[in-house]
Amino acid sequence: MPAASGSALNTDAGPRPSVLTVLSGPSGVGKGTVVAEVRRAYPQVWVSVSCTTRAPRPGEQDGVQYNFVSRADFLHLIEAGELLEYAEFADNLYGTPRQPVLDRLAAGQPTLLEIELQGARQVRALMPAAYLVFLAPPSFDVLAQRLTGRGTEAPDVIEARLARAKEEMAAEDDFDAIVVNDDVRLAAAKLVELLERVGAQ
Repeated sequence: MPAASGSALNTDAGPRPSVLTVLSGPSGVGKGTVVAEVRRAYPQVWVSVSCTTRAPRPGEQDGVQYNFVSRADFLHLIEAGELLEYAEFADNLYGTPRQPVLDRLAAGQPTLLEIELQGARQVRALMPAAYLVFLAPPSFDVLAQRLTGRGTEAPDVIEARLARAKEEMAAEDDFDAIVVNDDVRLAAAKLVELLERVGAQ
């Protein structure tokens, strides 16, 4: 008689690896705000904390929004191959520690990466199965208002961000899904829906 299907198989198998979800979008679109809402509404998701050489903004805490490191330390991480992706903008470096992401994926935990477009493309090249989500503003005018209104950066930096944002807005078609951030809670709910759908695949 044939063995019963599944009854005695894979009993020692570990958790099924999860698929990495990557959230990207133009500067100022509200990626951090949406991710904070996702953390609150969907606490089982693990959100990677990137490294950066920029100074903390008011209210930011080391190890929460970013791991704030020196440029020398960041360059050492690159040389040691410890970053999954990295990019430079406005004279600051940003990157994702590799091993924590791989460990969470191997454990089967829903894993979210919030990074810039250049980094998202690097992740897609390294991990073709990653699910890329583009966070878009309701319009470019709204994005410009958000960037100029937060008052944390010099005018020339804002101008550079706006110019870059125009280029990034044209990259929507490179992504697997688009979420419009016209309401933070609704955008976060849509992102959670996508995380759950990816996790069920």
